[in-house]
Order: sequence, then C-alpha cells, then structure tokens
Amino acid sequence: MIYRTIASIAQRDRNFFISLINQATTLSQLNQIHANLIRNGLSNDLITITKLTHKFSDFKSISKAKNLFTTFNNTNPPDLFLYNVLIRGLSRNGLGVEALSLYLDLLKGCKLKPDNFTFAFVVSGFSSSGCEKVGILIHGHVIVSGFGSDVFVGSALVDMYMGFSRIGHAYKVFDGIPERDSVLWNTMVSGLVRNCCFEESIQVFGDMVGRGTGFDSTTLAVVLTAVAELQDLRNGMLIHCLAVKMGYDVHEYVLTGLISMYSKCGDISTAKLLFGMIREPDLISCNAMIAGFCFNNENESSVRLFRELLVHGEKVNSSTIVGLIPASCPFGHLTLTCSIHGFCVKSGMVSNPSVSTALTTVYSRLNEMELARRLFDESPKKSLASWNAMISGYAQNGLTEMAISLFREMQKLDIHPNPVTITSILSACAQLGTLSMGKWVHDLIKKEKFESNIYVLTALVDMYAKCGNIEEARQVFDSITEKNVVTWNAMISAYGLHGCGREALVLFDQMLHSGVSPTGVTFLCALYACSHAGLVEEGQKIFHSMSHAHDTEPLPEHYACMVDLLGRAGKLENALEFIYEMPLEPGPAEWGALLGACMVHKNIDLARLASDRLFAMDRGSVGYYVLLSNIYSADRNYCQAASVRKVLKNKNLAKTPGCTLIEVNGYQHVFTSSDQSHPQAAAIYAKLEELMEKMREAGFHTETSTALHDVEEEEKELMVKVHSEKLAIAFGLLTSEPRTEIRIIKNLRVCVDCHNFTKFVSKVTDRVIVVRDANRFHHFKDGDCSCADYWNKGSGIGQTTYRMGNVKGSKYVTKSLRGVHQSPHRGGYKIPDISRCLCALQRAWP
Repeated sequence: MIYRTIASIAQRDRNFFISLINQATTLSQLNQIHANLIRNGLSNDLITITKLTHKFSDFKSISKAKNLFTTFNNTNPPDLFLYNVLIRGLSRNGLGVEALSLYLDLLKGCKLKPDNFTFAFVVSGFSSSGCEKVGILIHGHVIVSGFGSDVFVGSALVDMYMGFSRIGHAYKVFDGIPERDSVLWNTMVSGLVRNCCFEESIQVFGDMVGRGTGFDSTTLAVVLTAVAELQDLRNGMLIHCLAVKMGYDVHEYVLTGLISMYSKCGDISTAKLLFGMIREPDLISCNAMIAGFCFNNENESSVRLFRELLVHGEKVNSSTIVGLIPASCPFGHLTLTCSIHGFCVKSGMVSNPSVSTALTTVYSRLNEMELARRLFDESPKKSLASWNAMISGYAQNGLTEMAISLFREMQKLDIHPNPVTITSILSACAQLGTLSMGKWVHDLIKKEKFESNIYVLTALVDMYAKCGNIEEARQVFDSITEKNVVTWNAMISAYGLHGCGREALVLFDQMLHSGVSPTGVTFLCALYACSHAGLVEEGQKIFHSMSHAHDTEPLPEHYACMVDLLGRAGKLENALEFIYEMPLEPGPAEWGALLGACMVHKNIDLARLASDRLFAMDRGSVGYYVLLSNIYSADRNYCQAASVRKVLKNKNLAKTPGCTLIEVNGYQHVFTSSDQSHPQAAAIYAKLEELMEKMREAGFHTETSTALHDVEEEEKELMVKVHSEKLAIAFGLLTSEPRTEIRIIKNLRVCVDCHNFTKFVSKVTDRVIVVRDANRFHHFKDGDCSCADYWNKGSGIGQTTYRMGNVKGSKYVTKSLRGVHQSPHRGGYKIPDISRCLCALQRAWP
C-alpha cells in the first residue's frame, strides 16, 4: 500500500514537471525546472530527463542536453528513445559528426539497436554538414538494418541526396519506397526545386496528385516556385485553381507564391491584385511584390515599396535586396545596382551569399566583369549559386577560358556541380569548340547522374553541334524522352548550322506533329536552315505560316533571314521588294543581308543602295565597309575599293584579323595570316607547297578577286595562299594520322579561295575536313562541301552582327589540353589558360 502511494506521488510529480517543461519558453525557466527535478529526486527519472534533454536541444543549449545524457548514462543506462532525442538535437544544431559519434556509441556500448528514427536523425545531421561520403555509408547501414524502404528514413535520405545535388540517388531512394506519405513527396518536390530541376518537380507533383496523395499548402507553395522559374503561366493558373478548390488560396505563403508566379510570367496586374488581397502584408509577401516589380522592369515601383518598408521601420532581409536588384532587366540600371551595392555594404548584407550572387549576376549581365569577379573573390562564403553566377557570367561574355579555369578551381575544392553549372560549362565548350573538353563534361554528367535533366541534355546537344559533331548531337537528342521546345530548337538549329536543311525541316515537321508549339526562335532556326540550303519555297511557306497558322508575329530577325534566303538564291530584286514591303522599318540586319547577296552576285547598283542605307544607320560597323570594298574589288573597280578603305582608315576602323584554331592530340594551336612563329613553320609551309602542286595538277586555281588591287597578280596569289585556315589545315595534315578527320575553327567567314582550297585538299588527301566559320559549318569530303557552295551566298552579316575580339599580333599559340587528368582531390579536366588571340574565336560564335 505504501509503495503504491509513493509510486502515485512520483507519477504525479513526473507529470507535473513534464507539464512545466512543455510550458517553458526561456532557457532560464528550463534551468530552474532542472534544479527542482534534482531537489525532488527525479534526476534519474528516464522519461522526465528525456523530455528535458529534448527541450534543451530545441533551445539550442546542446551542451546542457549532452550533460544531462552523460550524467544519466553514468547512473542508469539510457533507452533508445533518449539516444534518439540527443542524436536529433545534435543533428539539428549542425553537429553531424557528434551525432555520428553517439550513433557509433549506441552500436558499440549497449544491446540497443537503432530504429528508423535513429537513422533518420543521423542522416539529417549529414544533410547539413556536407559530408557526403559519411552519408552514403549511413545509407548502407540503413539498408543492412532493414530500413531501406521505411518512409521516415527515406524522407531523410532523399533530403540528404538532394542537398548534395545527387538527383539520381534521390530518385533511387524515392522509387524504392512502396508506400509514400505526403512528407516524402514534399521532400522530393522541394529537393528538385532546390536543384533547379523545375520541370521534373512539376512532373513529380503531378504524379503525387494523380496517385491521390494528400498535399498541403506547403506543397503548393513549393511547386509554384518551379512554375514561376519556368514562367509557365498555364500550369501556374491550374495550380491556382487547385489552391482555390482546396481552400489554400487564403494562406499567405500560397498567395505569396502566386504573386511571384504571376510576376515572373509577366502578369504583373494579377500579382498586384493578389498582393492587395493580403490585409497586412508581411515582409515575405512584400519581398515577392518588390521582386515582381523589378522582374517586369517597374523599378520605380520596386524602389518605392522598398522605401516604404524602411520608413515604417521594417527590417529588410537578404530576400528583399535580392528582389530589388535588377538582375532580370539590368540594362540601363548600373547606377541603381551600384546604389544597392552600397546599401548592402553599409548594412553588412553584402556578405550574404544570395545577395552577393545576385549582384555578381547583374554585374556580369552588364559586362562589368571586373566588378563581378571582385565581389565574388571578396565573398567569405561562396555558395554553389555564386560559383554558377560567376562561371555563367564568363561564358555569356565570351570569356570562356576564364569560365573553364574557374570550373577547374571549383573541382579542386571538391564542390559538386549542379545542372546550372554543367549548362554554363557546356556553353563555354560550345563557344570555344573544345570537343575533348565537351566529351569530358559529358562523362561528368553521367557520373553526377544528370542524364535525366532536360536542360543539361539540351546544352549537350548544342555543344556537340557547335563543336562539329552533328551525329553525336542527334544521338543525345534522340535519347531525350520528354523534349521541350528548347530541345527541338537546339537540334533544328544544329542542322541549320551544318547545312542540313532537309533534315532540319523533317525535324520541324516532327516537332509540329508531336504537339509542341513552335516559338519565334523555332521559326528563326527553320528559316536559317532553309537559307543555308537554298530551300527558298520551303522557307517562304514557313515564314507565311508564322502568322497565319501559328499566331506568331515575325520579328526583325525573321525578316532579315528572309532577305538572306532570297539573296543567297540570287533573287535580289525579290529581296529588295521584300524589304520595301516590310511592316517594320528595315534595319542594318536586312540591308546587311542584301549587301552580302550583292557581293556574291556582283550587283554594284544594289550594293550602293544597301551600303548607303547601312552607313546612315551604323557608321561604326567595319564589316559593311570591308564587304563593300570587296564588292568593288571583285568588279575590278579598284578606285572605289580604295576610296572605301580610305574611309575606314580615316575613321580609325580596322578589320578584325583572321585567325584559325585547330586541336591536335590534346593541344590547341592558333594560326594567323602569314604566321611564321610556329616551331614547325618550315614544315608547314613545305607541306603547303606540296599540296599546292598536287592541287594545281587537279585543276585548282587561286581566287584573287578580293585581294588588294595595288599589287601584282603573282603577289596576290602569295597573299591569299597563307590565310590562317590554310596553315591550320597543313599543320593538321602533318600531325594527325592518315584518313582521320581534321577540324578547324575560324573567327571570320571563309573566303572564296580558302573554300575552294579546302575542297581540293579533301580530294587529293582523302580526308574529311570540318570547318566552323563565323556563319556555319562546312564539311568537306571528296572535293565537295556540305554547303553545296551556298557558303558565299550569304548576308555578309556574319562578320558584323557577331562580336569580334581583337588579335594582338600574330604570335603563334599552343597550349596543352592533354585529355582528362585526375587531380589529387577529384577528377578534373586540366586546361591551361589560352592566349588572348583566342578571344576572336570565342566571340565569333553566337
């Protein structure tokens, strides 16, 4: 009877103290409760101490929690629940290593066996600590212990792998769990969004809804982020309807997600209407509206709302600043960006990774690369997004060698890339034409399990196409099961670049039959392909179908492409009539296309008309002057040609020097015209003489129509004979194996003579030679070119619309790529810096 009374009092006291622990709101209160526990003899009560340990962990007083556990462990053995509570506390307080140590003590020191909660808490500790290898080992323990299909552990593993950007691993865990709850689905959706896999996140959400799994407002808020990033208004409106149907549209964070979605889809009026529905907007909703205004180039409204927050004493955060920075519409806002940068420095927010990343992005888009790099270097904590911003900035501004160099540095630091990183590096490879580097990145994609990411695969298609391997580009394209419009555009454009007009049109028809709606870019790619293959009627039909069948209004670039199409085919009068009938005011692109056609078909009268219009619009463009001079030279009107060149000289305008790159055995070599600096120069020129003898016997004659007029014919022949592409081809023949393909890249259009030269070389040497110039690819084989000699029926705008770099001097350049090497830290592609003269090659390609 006495023992029952004592037990009853102890039970009542335990419940009393547990109630106090639950009600505690400060660390001081918890300390007082702990003192009273000791005073009342409950310091060894397992249930009470476990609850107190849990509460200390929640208050981030992890040292107190560890002391409680240690004290209890010295008197009575703890149960599994107490172990789990402390492991959870350590994990949530960023002490993943200590959580692992306690987990190991559990395995070694007692007969207790970890359960699903133990594993979930240990895995969570390594999601935030960045120790991927340990996380994978714990995953192995999970499988061996029989919890591989547990939904609670599975959620933690999915979250961990998403944190490491191991998308494929996360999918494997997810697919291995037969009964998934809403938490697991939410973890998968949010993880894909964090890794910029927006389309995949929407697909997973669609599967979640289709399987009847209950979702909540958090799910909708996350998936709205993906829709906003994709600017997918249709799906966004469907999710909005779903939110209304389920009654989640009144939740502030769902409303905030809708504001962001409508803003990024360009519907700023609906966003403002939704913002007005919030009675008392908090900072998060204000941030979404500020970002919405800024995204739609309503910077005054954005700054006004920001100022109102400051006036009302609201403490803005990093999200406010990121939304205020005009990263999406940066042009003309350098002063605003610098002012925001100054505010961030004064407030101390410049050290925030998201703020510094946004500033780096906007400076890069404004081509202020020195400011961007300085900000990047000064950032104390560089997130993956900040690395991506800097690499992407270099790639987008044509500084591909810097992009690759920074990527190498990232690899050495063992920072795993995500799909954004990969697409930026593939863009750099495409610009520079480094096929070996591109193939290494392809291997990296397989290693990182990014094969399912449509953006990565689309960038891969583009890279292979621009590096000259159209077959590999098509193989990657065919491997993509769910193609979006960008993927179709990439492959159609690839065929156009390689002169495969018929193949491009077949693909265009397949795209239409697949149900994917074409965009303005699609039509531009198709028209470009028609132009380079002489498919005039087909191009006219496609142009006509834009507005009549697909409700897409042609833009200036579409009209320019049509002028190019007609001009290449020799229909100069039709091209001029087309220009006059345009509903838009014709610009330099249209007149430049006509001038290029006049060069091919030697129409001096139309050339004068086109050049007069061009010079009235764009007096600083060197390419048009050079083109007009060449037209006069071809017509043997040397006085006029000299007059045009004199204008160039008086205006201090200089033609971009031509240079050609060739990669042989892992080395890149760059040649300029009449280059004598190569160590093998004597052998190269000897090889060139040998080739010329064979070609003369086969009927080759040097084309000198556009050479300088004030020299003898024999000297003209010598001048054109040493163009950079001839030297590169001769060097390729010297250094490569017989019958192997030779690939070269030139920063300007190939001249008439070099085009004929390369055709004859392919015939007399039985080689396939692939040439990438400023306009397109030429595949030479058996004396024929894939362009069917349409190469010179061009607009001439290849030398004027693309940004050309400057080649300083004619010094020979050779740099080693040496294939793929393994760095001490992790696999890395070692590629040294390339000379400035590669700048001309990089910037010649759009």
